[in-house]
Amino acid sequence: MSTTTPYEQALAALDALHAEDPRRVEVAGETLPLELWHAGRMSAWLEALDEAPGELVRLAVHNQHLQRWQVPRGDYPEGRVGYLTWRRDQGKRAGETAARAMREAGYAEEDAERVAAMIRKQGLGRDEGTQAVEDCACLVFLENYFADFSKQVDHDHLIGIVQKTWKKMSPRAHELALGLPMSDEARRLVEEALAG
Repeated sequence: MSTTTPYEQALAALDALHAEDPRRVEVAGETLPLELWHAGRMSAWLEALDEAPGELVRLAVHNQHLQRWQVPRGDYPEGRVGYLTWRRDQGKRAGETAARAMREAGYAEEDAERVAAMIRKQGLGRDEGTQAVEDCACLVFLENYFADFSKQVDHDHLIGIVQKTWKKMSPRAHELALGLPMSDEARRLVEEALAG
């Protein structure tokens, strides 16, 4: 008889899917699947945001980028509409896959659909779980991707992106973001965006 809980079963099944990512990242001398590492960073930020997050929020946050590598951004048209369509489709796919794994682990349909809705970011600004997904995604971006991203985008566009990102974050996420180590240049960009 298995002693694992539905949460542990679902998390193990979903982490096995994360581990299929062919992209790799080196962390502390170890090579990891990029998506599995990303899921771990999302979960680490959730622990900083919330002292006792529920397991449904944990599952949603951990699986927000589930199998994102399977549908590259380049498969969609350039520009904002193409990006938003890709992001929406990715959220729908990740939500469906996470919900399926949850049902297979013994979760009720309503719990599986709740996690799928959070992954799709439904109710942003009104739903605490969805807000946690957004906050963690923003913090992972600022912590790990912002410095490189800022070199690829023109200044005014970048300031607008930072401002839009900031508006979607909770006050607690703002506090954590301002405490991130950043290069002087990245910090100047964030400060300029917030002053605008």
